[in-house]
Amino acid sequence: MSSKNRGFAAGLAGALEEVAPQPEAPTRLGIGALAGRSNRLAELASGAVVARSLELVDPARCRMWGEHNRDYAKLDASRCEDLIESLKAQGRQEVPAIVRRVRGDPDYDYEVICGARRHWTVSWLRAHNYPDFRFLIEIRDLTDEEAFRISDLENRAREDLSDVERARDYLRALQRHYGGEQKAMAQRLNVSEAWLSRYLDLARLPETLVAAFPDPHALRIKHITLLKPLLKPQDRAERVLRRAAELAQARGGEAAPLTPQDVIRALAAAADASAPRKSGSPKKSGPASPQVLSAPSGAPVLRVDARKRRELTVTLLPGAGASRSEAEAVLRELLDAHWPANGADTA
Repeated sequence: MSSKNRGFAAGLAGALEEVAPQPEAPTRLGIGALAGRSNRLAELASGAVVARSLELVDPARCRMWGEHNRDYAKLDASRCEDLIESLKAQGRQEVPAIVRRVRGDPDYDYEVICGARRHWTVSWLRAHNYPDFRFLIEIRDLTDEEAFRISDLENRAREDLSDVERARDYLRALQRHYGGEQKAMAQRLNVSEAWLSRYLDLARLPETLVAAFPDPHALRIKHITLLKPLLKPQDRAERVLRRAAELAQARGGEAAPLTPQDVIRALAAAADASAPRKSGSPKKSGPASPQVLSAPSGAPVLRVDARKRRELTVTLLPGAGASRSEAEAVLRELLDAHWPANGADTA
């Protein structure tokens, strides 16, 4: 380079050094790719931003966590219809499932902590003309107790997770993670003991009773306040469970499936029913009290609420499970006892 050119370059450099301001402190917004990367690393180091490890994987390489609180076997195109349509419209999965790595299992790389519906939906789409769909996952390093709490937090507000599924999950976790200490579990979940207790009561209902409901997933936490009292004392519990077994066995014979309210009414009637009587004759002495008359099958038909000298107050129980012919037979017995065929007044 000639001396003239060297002098020009030196002068230009000096001019730039004179006008370039010196930064007083690192700024939030950098200019250029290197500055942006520097800012990002600083944010990660300070904790302002949490790094997430996201991957798109084959859902077949993911298994459900053993304590996952959703009944995966119950998932189908109907229960996942909203998610199927959403993924098809977006062309991809927007919200990642939370997983942790699996070690020592050649068939799987990850287990799903949260995201069973997303896993099922992506798998279904891949099998139904969308083979390019991949399962979006967020990989975390979690203990079992941490995995349980994260799963609970994500699913607590989801309406598509039934109260029964959630309740059974809580009951399993009570022993596995909290040594049976309900108070400690409530504190870790940041819920009241009373709230948690209702879910645990729901999970502890006998399987025979739950089977009386055409769809156990329709059982709600509000129903526990009606069902729990039916199981005490022992004689009432025996009548209730016997009636529950009858309802389960008779399923399919109704014109329409019984609603949860229908089942609860039938169980409540059975709880208050006395031993089957051969006659509908009222008691001759003692204070009047409601009496439930049942068919030979055990299904309650009607309740005698009050008896007076010239009248009888009766409540029919059409939703308790008895057939029309059974109801007619019990009514006929009641008429024979209180209203003889000759029409005479027996009062």
